[in-house]
Amino acid sequence: MDKITDKLAALPPNSNYFSLEFFPPKTQHGFANLHARLSRMAQALRPLFVNVTWGAGGSTSAKSLALAELTQRSLQLTTCLHLTCTNMSRRLVDDALEQAKALGVRNILALRGDPPRSDEYRDDSGDQEALEADDSNKDFMWAVDLVRYIRKQYGDYFCIGVAGYPEGHSDQSHPEHQSVEHDLPYLVEKAAAGADFIMTQLFYDVEAYTRYERRLREHESGLFKTIPIIPGLMPVQSYQILRRTTKLSHAALPPDVLKRLEAVKGDDEAVKRVGVDIITEAVEKMKSVPNPGPRGFHFYTLNLEKVVTQILERSSLIPPATPIITMPDSNGGPDHAIAEEETDGFLIVERSKQNCNHRRGSSVKNSQPRNRVVVSRDRASSTSSTHTSAFEAPEDEAGVPRDQINSRANTLAISQGEGAVGREATWDDFPNGRWGDVRSPAYGEIDGYGVSLHASIPEANRLWGQPGSIGDISTIFRNHLEGEIDAIPWSEEALQAETLTIKQHLLALVEKGWWSVASQPAVNGKRSNDPVFGWGPKNGFVFQKPFVELFLPASDWEVLRPKLDADEQVTYFAGNAAGDFVSTDEHSVNPVTWGTFTGKEIITPTIIEAVSFRSWVEEAFGIWAEWQRVYKPGSESSRLLERVRKDYWLVNVIHHGYLEEHALWERLLSA
Repeated sequence: MDKITDKLAALPPNSNYFSLEFFPPKTQHGFANLHARLSRMAQALRPLFVNVTWGAGGSTSAKSLALAELTQRSLQLTTCLHLTCTNMSRRLVDDALEQAKALGVRNILALRGDPPRSDEYRDDSGDQEALEADDSNKDFMWAVDLVRYIRKQYGDYFCIGVAGYPEGHSDQSHPEHQSVEHDLPYLVEKAAAGADFIMTQLFYDVEAYTRYERRLREHESGLFKTIPIIPGLMPVQSYQILRRTTKLSHAALPPDVLKRLEAVKGDDEAVKRVGVDIITEAVEKMKSVPNPGPRGFHFYTLNLEKVVTQILERSSLIPPATPIITMPDSNGGPDHAIAEEETDGFLIVERSKQNCNHRRGSSVKNSQPRNRVVVSRDRASSTSSTHTSAFEAPEDEAGVPRDQINSRANTLAISQGEGAVGREATWDDFPNGRWGDVRSPAYGEIDGYGVSLHASIPEANRLWGQPGSIGDISTIFRNHLEGEIDAIPWSEEALQAETLTIKQHLLALVEKGWWSVASQPAVNGKRSNDPVFGWGPKNGFVFQKPFVELFLPASDWEVLRPKLDADEQVTYFAGNAAGDFVSTDEHSVNPVTWGTFTGKEIITPTIIEAVSFRSWVEEAFGIWAEWQRVYKPGSESSRLLERVRKDYWLVNVIHHGYLEEHALWERLLSA
């Protein structure tokens, strides 16, 4: 029963369920730690199914399939694989579907991806006829094309989900037409083509969602009367992530929600607490809305554990671990039930039933040998097979679990960071995108979808025009620093208040033709609730080493590098589009932001080291290529951006003397 529709049909009509979404981590360390996290969450939370994301254009295809193999095969979690269909190899669509089938994945969320841009993505260096034949945009212009194709090729083998937009889809092809009514004809087509369920984009406006659901249920086509509609909810991890996410998704923040979060935005822990309240209240409101079947909730976890666990516990969405199991009577009589009780992670079975000559039914499909039945020592030694003994614990070992167990009783305690497993669950509780710890499953961009400008072509032209010279690119960076534009290709946000404190230094670097994409000033023991530099809980102090990350010409890097080598207080990492990499010490790990808080271990949300930097270099130069694709191939702007991408280096420079406020800038500007 691995199809979502089958699992829903087996639930009582008035029940509730939930699903969790994960993206493939960018690093091997992150993947390994996500495995541990998923195993723990599967045991403790028991989602009905999990989603695995897919990068636009197939950019994360291999990692997405690897994660789907982990969830479906290793953890035996019913898995729904996202699949986009535009701007990628046509063969990749077929390969992904075949691999999903081979892995036992029977659920696909069929998405379009970015608007088709065949001309911009064409590789002029290859066999043009073969490349054109392998262009997915020839067969797939919209998600409905993918739905039809899956149904044609695989019949009913796959359960197919499609996306819904409670506040309208903000599409690059029609950004001025974000409305539910504009989207409805497309959703009708997808449902008619064979979609089995609808999963919505994230939202915080519950009233907008309920209007959307009502509109679908009452639609004149009748296609949406009973189809499962699963609302998408993103727990609030931090104020900054919330604002960035809602900006990218064009999701509205109702005034009352924004007011509650604005009041605590300087205290990251308080933001999480208020965010748990907000999402829990949303869940409770939606529970009360009549529904033709079980009511579901989909959570975008961002690969994090603490907040979503608290929401699920508060909302009473976690299903029982040990349902009543019907067992045949040993004397041939009618079936009878054995009541099982969960105590500290162990399953206690009524003693008189232990000698039944049949295998005990599994309490949960996803159970591993962590959950064990307590039996007498003589039974364990005399009647257990090698296979079943893995699931049993002798009486005298009952207090010594082979592995750490998560039961309903300790789920919330773990999510609060209590004990060894709690620290494992919450050690990366302050995610910081690509500046975080590469061991974290949440390391990288918050959406996990790969390289993107996060801007439509019209928006890119409005913001950055059509640069024709190096001076034009310098003007774009200067305008961003001056607040005249609110985004550059590497950042969709205006400058933070702390960056404004070093604005003059960054402007001076622009005058040298060095373009910064990330930076921070030196900070020595500011209060954690400081309006400019503060973060984390309010009862602490924060520190920062100054650093800057910038693009500069290869010729300038040749001059700067020996000067940095001569300064013992400096660490640098540098790379280019060709894959060249140099560093003062590629094995060094450099926490550049840390905080001390009452009763807590030192927290280091910003870390710079070789693994994360090299991963970012590839992405950063990929963004140059994405920017280049905004313009017609062969145009002046396209040729300029290609030259820059091939010639420039990305360099990150850290100055460890954070007590010397201006030392980093003096070193760079004197070069």
